[in-house]
Amino acid sequence: QDQLVESGGGSVQAGGSLRLSCTVSGYTASTYCMAWFRQAPGKEREEVAAISRAGITTYADSVKDRFTISKDNAKNTLYLQMNSLKPEDTAMYYCAVQLEYCSLGGCYICANEDGMDYWGKGTLVTISS
Repeated sequence: QDQLVESGGGSVQAGGSLRLSCTVSGYTASTYCMAWFRQAPGKEREEVAAISRAGITTYADSVKDRFTISKDNAKNTLYLQMNSLKPEDTAMYYCAVQLEYCSLGGCYICANEDGMDYWGKGTLVTISS
């Protein structure tokens, strides 16, 4: 059973908007950290945005003021609202969760890729110019 399932990807023109959703099953969304990552063709995966249990958000410089991460604990869902999209935003987008600050694998701050416990399979976002 998939624990994280992303949706909302698609193809839009530059300047458009998309909202990604990530449904979390098996445990509540009130985990230590939930985050969105992306990987463009030929590039390494990078953090896009993260939100902590306390609701503190962080963003990559490349998406600040354009993307907004949020979560609905009652619905066990993580969101990423993406506005003013650019062709360079084209990538596979993944959601990930880190259940606690420390686990058997070590202690990691929110959205350190090495600390994420579960990953979705991704949703493709394609932005045309």
